[in-house]
Amino acid sequence: MYLLRAGLYNLSADTMKRWLVNLTDTTWKGFLLGIVITALLHSSSAVMIITIGLVAARILTFTQSIGIILGTNIGTTITAEIITFNIESTIIPMAIIGAILFFIKKSNYHNTGSILLGMSAVFGAMWGFETLAKPMKDMAYVKDLLLTLDNNLFYAVLAGAILTAIIQSSTATTGIIMGFLSAGTMNLDTGIAILLGANIGTCVDALVASIGSGREGKLTAFAHTWLNILGVAAFYPFIGLLANLGEFLSSQPDVQLAHISVIFNIIVSLIVLPFAGPFGKLILKIHDRKQPST
Repeated sequence: MYLLRAGLYNLSADTMKRWLVNLTDTTWKGFLLGIVITALLHSSSAVMIITIGLVAARILTFTQSIGIILGTNIGTTITAEIITFNIESTIIPMAIIGAILFFIKKSNYHNTGSILLGMSAVFGAMWGFETLAKPMKDMAYVKDLLLTLDNNLFYAVLAGAILTAIIQSSTATTGIIMGFLSAGTMNLDTGIAILLGANIGTCVDALVASIGSGREGKLTAFAHTWLNILGVAAFYPFIGLLANLGEFLSSQPDVQLAHISVIFNIIVSLIVLPFAGPFGKLILKIHDRKQPST
């Protein structure tokens, strides 16, 4: 994910920043742009860090950032959908081509190589997780861990948040869980709970990036965090319903989880979007007694 993110960022970061500055005069535009940029960069954390930097520099306002935040949560689900594709036969050729380009000094070739290496590593890891999940389930401590998570979905949410905070990628966490689901070693309900937790854990990057960023940069990180916490809290009682919906949409467990991730984030973002203004005022009320700058 780091290689993929770095290559995409280096190729397109300046363009993305211009889009964010020029095309976010309304919440809806920021929302749509957040989806597109996050889908292109394959990282909600990267987009949030860019956004916090622009807000801290007073190029964007805190209010403008709310639409972008809502969009990033949807855009990051695109990667999970992509890694459900069955492209194992292309992993090695992709890695070889990527490695060759990676060692070419010209920046465009180098960054393209980084992207291809990252993609091959992601798909290779998915294959590895699925292959290793079956023998792992016979290990005593893995059995105990999975049993604990299956019996207490709150622990599963907590595990998803902690794992994502450590590896700094909700997509990577989702990929790991998809591997276990494909191998039949984890219940879909548990996978969904870990997925919800990953939405909270991914906020750590934004919170860290906001350190020293000034008042409005911190407010942007707080808004991202509260949005994800409230969304998870609202949907936690309906994990069983989400599992039923996923089983209706697909017969493959990994695809079920990817679809559920998309549905969850779309619903949460669309519910909050019409109330972006009041939501921003709520964040100000909680974290800042001063009036927002214009």
